Amino acid sequence: MASIKTHEHKSGAVSYYVVWRAGGSRTGAAQNETFDDEPSAKRFRDLVNGHGQQWPPGWIKGQGFVELEEPEVPDSHMFPAYAHAYIGLLTDISDHTRTNYGRFVDNHMVPWFGEHSVSDLGHKITRDHVSQWILDLQNGRPGPLHPKGTVRRPYAAKTISNQHGLLFSILQSAVDAEPSLRDSNPCAHTRLPKGNDTEDDEVFLEPEEYALLRSCLRADAVDVIDVLVSTGLRWGEVTALQRRDLTLVSKRPTLRVQRAWKRRGEGGGTFLGAPKTKKSRRTLVPTPDQVQLFQRRCEGKAPNDLLFTAPEGGAWHSGVFHAHRWKPALEAADAAGLNKRPRIHDLRQTHASWLIAGKVPLPVIQARLGHESITTTVDRYGYLLESSDDEVVAAVEWAMGTVVPDGVERTA
Repeated sequence: MASIKTHEHKSGAVSYYVVWRAGGSRTGAAQNETFDDEPSAKRFRDLVNGHGQQWPPGWIKGQGFVELEEPEVPDSHMFPAYAHAYIGLLTDISDHTRTNYGRFVDNHMVPWFGEHSVSDLGHKITRDHVSQWILDLQNGRPGPLHPKGTVRRPYAAKTISNQHGLLFSILQSAVDAEPSLRDSNPCAHTRLPKGNDTEDDEVFLEPEEYALLRSCLRADAVDVIDVLVSTGLRWGEVTALQRRDLTLVSKRPTLRVQRAWKRRGEGGGTFLGAPKTKKSRRTLVPTPDQVQLFQRRCEGKAPNDLLFTAPEGGAWHSGVFHAHRWKPALEAADAAGLNKRPRIHDLRQTHASWLIAGKVPLPVIQARLGHESITTTVDRYGYLLESSDDEVVAAVEWAMGTVVPDGVERTA
C-alpha cells in the first residue's frame, strides 16, 4: 500500500513523499512522488492505492495530471478523402457505377460525415451518427454541413438501404485495413426503415392494358416496345441488338444476348460492352411473330448494324425516347383510361408476370431474364405465384385422395 513519509529541510520547510512498490509486490520497483503539502500527498496516495499501486493514468512524475494532446488525424482518414479513395480502388464496378458512387458520397454522406474520421482517432463516426443520418434521409432533413436553407426530399426505404450498404462497405474497409483503423463498424447494428408494403414499386400491365398503351405509341417506337415486353430484355440489351445476334434461317430460330449499352464515367457517353452479369449472356427462342418482326428489322442491314435506331440514325438515347415517345404515349393512354403509370423497365416486369400467369417455372424465368440467382427471381416475383394456389390445392387433393389398392391391408 502507498504511504506518506515526511522530510524536514534545514530551512524548516517540510516535504511529503508518497512511496510504494509498483504493483504492490515486495519485488516491485520502488516508486515515489513529492508534495509540498500533506492534503495533496494524501489525495495522490489514495489515487495510487485505487489504481493497484500504479501511477494514476495521465499523471506525469513531478508535473501532475497533464492533458495529453490528441494524435493528429491524417487527411487520408477523414471521411471524404477515404470514401473516394475506397471507391476509386473498387475493381468489380463499371466507370458509370463508380461515378454514381462518388455522387452518393458527396451528396448524401459528406454533409453528415464530412468532418469525421473513419478511424478511431479524432472525431470518429459512431453508431449514433449513422442512426441520425438514416433518420434525416428518411425525413428529408439536411445534414449539419448543408448550406442554410437546403431543402431535401424524404427517401424511400429501398434508397436508404442502398446508401447504407455503400457506407457500410466504406467503414468496413477501415476495420479490415492492415493495420486496422478502427475496432468496429458503426453501421453493423443500425436498424433500417421498412418499406411501405401497400405501395407497389413495380407496375405490371395486363395484356389488355399493354394493348391500349401500344395503340398510343408513335409508329417508330412500336417495334422497340414490342420486343421489350415480349422478351423481357433490358432497354440497354434491346437497343444494342445487331443483325448478327439473330439466327432466323433454321428450324429453331434464336436470339443471342451478348452485349448491352454501358455508360462511361461522368461526361463520357455510352459504349457497347458486356451485359450486366454472366447470366445476362443468354439465348432466347423467339415466337413466330417475333421472327417476322426481326426479319423485317434485318432487311438491308449489315451484320454489325443495330436493329433499332432513332429516326435520324444511330442508337436510341434513353432520355430522348422517354421524352418524345414514351411519355406522350403514357399521357394519351391515361386519357383513354389506363390507370397505371409504368416505366419502360416495367415492361420487363410485365413480361415476367405474363410468364408466371402462364405457369412457366421460376428457374426458366430466371434464365430468360438473366438473373444471376434464382433468389432474385423469387424475391421479385414470388408473390405473383399466388395465382397458382388453385393448381396447388387440386394437386394435393388428388394425391391425398388416392385409394388403397385391393388386397393391401391398412395399418391401425
